[in-house]
Amino acid sequence: MTGHGPEPAPPDAPAVRARTVRLACLALGAGAAGAGYLWHTNPHEPGHLLPGCPFRWLTGLLCPLCGGTRLAYDLLHGDVVAAFHDNAVLLALGLPTAAYALGRWLLAGLRGRRYRLRLTPRSGAVVLGVALVWTVGRNLVG
Repeated sequence: MTGHGPEPAPPDAPAVRARTVRLACLALGAGAAGAGYLWHTNPHEPGHLLPGCPFRWLTGLLCPLCGGTRLAYDLLHGDVVAAFHDNAVLLALGLPTAAYALGRWLLAGLRGRRYRLRLTPRSGAVVLGVALVWTVGRNLVG
């Protein structure tokens, strides 16, 4: 089309809408169950049934996502400063990026359109670069 007015919805729009709502409800339910468990399970204390980081288990080093569970726990309890200390890059860059991507997917799906997140080689290099710099920096400092 030439960009004049809204494009017509694709023929499978109702199926895309239904699938989006179904997946969003499943994700919301799984997230709520996880948040409910995490609310009563302090990952800052040992002895809880929480997944460990395989990279840290193998190397003894922190990966770019290490501290994510503690970050989620602290955010659930309203402690943004502690969440920042758990994983500053994940809080400042990862969560807003994930919220944007999920919002785009949900909006497109509710409009009956498919949305696929695509990383260009340049954006992939940026993500990898930030992850590497963060990993090296946090392991040298702490």
